Amino acid sequence: MIDHHAAHPFDQALRLARSTDGAWEGATHPAYANMVGPFGGITAALMLHAVLGDPARLGDPLALTVNFAGPIADGPFRIEASAVRTNRSTQHWSISLSQNGAVATTASAVFAIRRETWSATEATMPAAPAFDTLNRYPGSLIAAWTRHYEMRFARGPMRIEADAPPLDDSVSELWLRDDPPRPLDFAALTALCDVFFPRLMVRRPGRVPAGTVSLSTYFHTDAAGLADQGTGPLFGRAQASHFGLGYHDQSAQLWGAGGRLLATSHQIVYFKG
Repeated sequence: MIDHHAAHPFDQALRLARSTDGAWEGATHPAYANMVGPFGGITAALMLHAVLGDPARLGDPLALTVNFAGPIADGPFRIEASAVRTNRSTQHWSISLSQNGAVATTASAVFAIRRETWSATEATMPAAPAFDTLNRYPGSLIAAWTRHYEMRFARGPMRIEADAPPLDDSVSELWLRDDPPRPLDFAALTALCDVFFPRLMVRRPGRVPAGTVSLSTYFHTDAAGLADQGTGPLFGRAQASHFGLGYHDQSAQLWGAGGRLLATSHQIVYFKG
């Protein structure tokens, strides 16, 4: 069983038990419910968590792509993870989540042994007001997961008021962390990469059906780098490139202490209307 910090709701949602055939068994958690099914970030974190808990795993996560193939219902699920190839410094995994015999989510992950090399970061953390000077986003009554993240927007909160004016761009910039605060690890970082609301709900006011179809996350730190972050807030920025024909993309960056880039993510989102 993977269950390291049972008191925190995030770790309760990540709880997995090994079945006799080697698969992982878990269940959805009400703390991370979305308007329909679970929050995509917790699903992505569970896919990664299944590999992190496997004794055959090599190194730290480098890349994770999660494809949300179908709805996940409240209740139990099953995750199967297999290493499809192991090289000297990288390892490739195939992962699937199913319910009642039907696949709901697929994923691929690459793990790597990270070594010290020349380093440079071209992305720059935006200037932002201090964490303590911004008001906390209140969260949503119909999306429980939003109440388990402390989000303080410097720019671009979600807008659902139908009479709000449209904006010229879809940029959001905010401080964010788990609530209650929790030491950062790869599973938590994975989920945090998906806390950015669909860009449509920032750019254009009103509530419309929308949901992530595919999410790719790239990790730019190792386990030691995450340990240095502790429970401090991260700073995130997200923006879309294009809206149309029922889908929009969005890219995000997450910075830690000292403006250190920890992860980037890219996703494609379905929307209606």
